[in-house]
Amino acid sequence: QVQLVESGGGLVQPGGSLRLSCVASGRTFTFARYDMGWFRQAPGKEREFIGSIEWSGDRTYYVDDVKGRFTISRDNDKDSLYLQMNSMKPEDTAVYYCAASFGSTWPPTRYNYWGQGTQVTVSS
Repeated sequence: QVQLVESGGGLVQPGGSLRLSCVASGRTFTFARYDMGWFRQAPGKEREFIGSIEWSGDRTYYVDDVKGRFTISRDNDKDSLYLQMNSMKPEDTAVYYCAASFGSTWPPTRYNYWGQGTQVTVSS
């Protein structure tokens, strides 16, 4: 059984920063072999893909909305994925999810293991 557990969400002011973590576990799940992605779902909207990182950590991808503000990283020794969010905006308010995909970071439909999500609210 695979578990992805996000943490680090909370309330932050516009312009502020937040760092999300996602820790993976599971007897048959080798984190270092999986490509990882971050998604978010705002109230009343569909869940959207915001970025990914390859299994090695060598390559990352970001959608335009977050490019230059968000950074995805991973530590395979700690089975952990991170999302550093800077210069945050009210429109970044959403539940943020990490997800795992074997073999490719694209398309978003490939991700088949999901965390439970963590709430991020950007408001003054």
